[in-house]
Amino acid sequence: MKILVTGGVRSGKSRHAETLVAGSGDVTYVAAGPVYDDADWAARIAAHRGRRPASWTTAETRDVAGVLRASGAAPVLVDCLGTWLTGVIDDAGLWDARVEDVEAHVLGLLDDLVAALGERGPETGHVVLVTNEVGLGVVPEHRSARLFRDLLGTVNQRVAEVCGEVHLVVAGRVLRL
Repeated sequence: MKILVTGGVRSGKSRHAETLVAGSGDVTYVAAGPVYDDADWAARIAAHRGRRPASWTTAETRDVAGVLRASGAAPVLVDCLGTWLTGVIDDAGLWDARVEDVEAHVLGLLDDLVAALGERGPETGHVVLVTNEVGLGVVPEHRSARLFRDLLGTVNQRVAEVCGEVHLVVAGRVLRL
């Protein structure tokens, strides 16, 4: 089963995603985001690490498609597509590039990620992907925020297309869509 878990920041989506693969044995946890050098980010990462069982393997990478292909039948938890997108744009230095160039880069990687998800059949372990739900509020003032919002909306739609379920988490409550 492939499940996309979405919701706002601090909604409980990561904790919910973890429960979906709990008891699955050797889970591969993909930490797909950038690494920031500040105390708040370090505390957030420490909290996530503290909740994971020792039997889980952590892969800190943006190559989500590669991990999905290499993990065989083992369950995979990707946390999160929003930080993956940030890291992908950061790594390529594209925040100030033309929208068309950013889209071309991101959509190429997204095509590969979606293909890798599609390659995982029902005989493989669960894949749970966490993402942020953005775009429910005001239009962001800054170009980079609008670019991120638009691209993450596309990422979420494309990934949801190949997932059997989408779970929306709001205030710790889960709505299966």
